[in-house]
Amino acid sequence: MTARLFEPVNLRGVTLRNRVVVPPMCQYSAEDGVAGDYHLVHYGRFALGGAGLVILEATAVVPEGRITHGDLGLWSEAHGEALARIARFLKAQGAAAGVQLGHAGRKASMQRPWYGNGPLGPEDLARGDAPWEIVAPSPVAMDEGWLVPAELTPAAMAALTGAFAAAAGRAERSGFDVIELHCAHGYLLHSFLSPLTNHRTDGYGGDRAGRMRLPLEIARALRAAWPADKPLFVRVSAVDGIEGGLTLDDTLAFARELEGIGVDVLDCSSGGLAGSATAARVRRDYGFQVGFAEAVKRETGIAAMAVGLIVDPAQAETIVAEGRADLVAVGREALADPNWALRGTGGYAAWPQQAGWWLERRAGDIERLGPWRG
Repeated sequence: MTARLFEPVNLRGVTLRNRVVVPPMCQYSAEDGVAGDYHLVHYGRFALGGAGLVILEATAVVPEGRITHGDLGLWSEAHGEALARIARFLKAQGAAAGVQLGHAGRKASMQRPWYGNGPLGPEDLARGDAPWEIVAPSPVAMDEGWLVPAELTPAAMAALTGAFAAAAGRAERSGFDVIELHCAHGYLLHSFLSPLTNHRTDGYGGDRAGRMRLPLEIARALRAAWPADKPLFVRVSAVDGIEGGLTLDDTLAFARELEGIGVDVLDCSSGGLAGSATAARVRRDYGFQVGFAEAVKRETGIAAMAVGLIVDPAQAETIVAEGRADLVAVGREALADPNWALRGTGGYAAWPQQAGWWLERRAGDIERLGPWRG
């Protein structure tokens, strides 16, 4: 029933064992940007659970680009060394290892979600979480009571482009197979793309071409710094879902430019310009964002990844088999069941042998007894 979903797929010189991707989901549990044991175990379980590609959460290329004090970073070799053991483990278990590089922009200097998910304030100082200065394309705060960002200067944008390229080099030395550039959910590069948050009057604002300029410069720098045999993904918010904001036509134009640069996959999310990163502005239903991936795949030459309430392997198989997307991202469902991909294969042949042989022997008892009824 799910044969196509579990076929290997080649992206440049990287082969994914299947089309199931665990997408970036911030854990807010790093110390000074450095990954720890928690991250090794957290991400490792998805590789053991059969995913084809596991992409680490939003990883800041500069300290002030973090969303919270708990975000991962990749602005030094020490950060890369901590991430390298995660990449090694993922690959040893048969998954490809990815990392999402980003900058939070006007959504930086925030509380971790369980502390309120708002701007850092006096109550956070007791936890050692002091606010810092933030930047954006224009000095437009996310909402009343939030920090007003400083407008990025051309010199600062050039330095930031260099920071992304340097982080890509560290990711390569750490053994990652895939980089994803974060251009979604209201963070810095999304805020350049959207006319609602980019009010610049220089060459980095105004019309669509101006608003795309910095994201494209950074994508070009990443492609140059990243090995030619390794794929580059870009995550987008395909629409803002707010009057006057980004439209699907804007995203299709962006996708065509990215394809020309050498980007391999567009990861198609939506919303997040205002409010939380996952604040959808379109009706949530099963697979509610698949249409964006389908449009990108149909209208451009770039491969597309679908995400958003994809909860069942049969549902994911239909998306792939019908040609609506090339890859399927399973996020919160993977948090609920890290073995989601393995369960979709049926039987225990694909499971790690350390678990599979136990489960295979138990299966006969379960079949004999039938469902437990209490």
